[in-house]
Amino acid sequence: MSDSYEFASLLSVAERIRRGEVTSVSVTQAMLDRIAALDPIYRSYTTVLGERALARAEAADAEIASGLWRGPLHGVPIAVKDLCNTVFAPTGGGTALFRDWTPDHNATVVDRLEQAGAVILGKLAMTEGAYTSHHPENPGPLNPWSRDHWVGSSSTGSGAATAAGFCYGALGSDTGGSIRFPSATCGLTGIKPTWGRVSRHGVFALAASLDHVGPMARSAADCAAMLGVIAGSDVNDPTALPGPIPNYLAGIGDSIRGLTIGIDRRFISDEIDPQVVAAVTEAEHVLASLGARITEIAMPPTADLVRGWIPFCSVETALAHQDTYPRHKDAYGPDLAGLIEQGRAVTGMELGRIYHDRLAFSGALKALFETVDLLLVPTMPVPIPSLARMGEYGKDPAVLERILRFTAPFNFSGSPTITLPSGIDEAGLPLSLQLVARHEAEQLLCRVGHAFQSVTDWHTRHPALAT
Repeated sequence: MSDSYEFASLLSVAERIRRGEVTSVSVTQAMLDRIAALDPIYRSYTTVLGERALARAEAADAEIASGLWRGPLHGVPIAVKDLCNTVFAPTGGGTALFRDWTPDHNATVVDRLEQAGAVILGKLAMTEGAYTSHHPENPGPLNPWSRDHWVGSSSTGSGAATAAGFCYGALGSDTGGSIRFPSATCGLTGIKPTWGRVSRHGVFALAASLDHVGPMARSAADCAAMLGVIAGSDVNDPTALPGPIPNYLAGIGDSIRGLTIGIDRRFISDEIDPQVVAAVTEAEHVLASLGARITEIAMPPTADLVRGWIPFCSVETALAHQDTYPRHKDAYGPDLAGLIEQGRAVTGMELGRIYHDRLAFSGALKALFETVDLLLVPTMPVPIPSLARMGEYGKDPAVLERILRFTAPFNFSGSPTITLPSGIDEAGLPLSLQLVARHEAEQLLCRVGHAFQSVTDWHTRHPALAT
């Protein structure tokens, strides 16, 4: 297959497989060959499951040939972040401690992908414990757009593999921006669903009440197809939201005329890089040309909440690791260990204050969504930083707080967001934006994201991989 085919959308590949124009086996083999040739450079996979993937692809071809079509993921090669439990491969969570651990049950999201006929190529690299930095023994993935620039955090392998054409979509997780950052830095579309919309059963926690699991792919429609498979209630996760799951692809091409999109011009521009502001402004004009009504709003205050993300996350991380830390402290890298130590020292008064800030912000945001359908904000305050510039990410709280400005508040509120490529910066690297919606409005996010992508081509651009 040509490079243009490697970078095709998930849905276009799915349709060709369904029609019998190509086989799942041929597509899967091409992906495996590409991974073998190029991923030693980009390091996006921790485990490649070649034989198993080809067997699954062969089974998919047989089912489709017999008239059994499981839906838009059937036979399509994808991959999952290595914090999703798999009985057929180790689940390391980016750690040294669990590097060779194979769980006795799959994550719910893995079972749902396989029931939908998806071909799982392997497990994707990630930062240690899904925090900011890779374990010192793990050099981490490189950004296919530029190996000298940040690949995001912590779904680094999910971003790199999808952008490099090593899979057609991937699962990521997001506690403070870790679906959105690698989607932004790798020129991808990513959905952080409403908290609870996707089960977290069998997914290694960073901070349970902030963690979200969601899809990363090349388009809003591709993400909609993946979300429709993994979303839903789960008897094994009491926090999973009940109720039926909409068909996120149904009506995705409908008009967005008459929708109201709120924008706080000071919030999106105060101390924000002009290239980021210009890209959001241009997106505003595109959405308005499609019939959306742009209205100026005032965002609820977020500064104190963003400052509270690290201590709040640290407490929940300490809880997640209480069985292994400090008992196996020597197996931890310095950044994750430092976060856990901080969490063990946070006072009840400090945690209570942050929790009250969280409630106040969430309530104010809910009221704001009584007046608008969506919010338009950047994903990051700057274009993609160089690796040298991001050297203190996770070490200097001020650096981390700045990068979290547009992401962490929506983890605290549990709001669904979609991240969309929205331009190219002066260095030739992707720019991005976010749309934010009220709880359980992922279908609206998919529709507006698709409308934006129907008249722009940023999401179709891909890196020219260095070899």
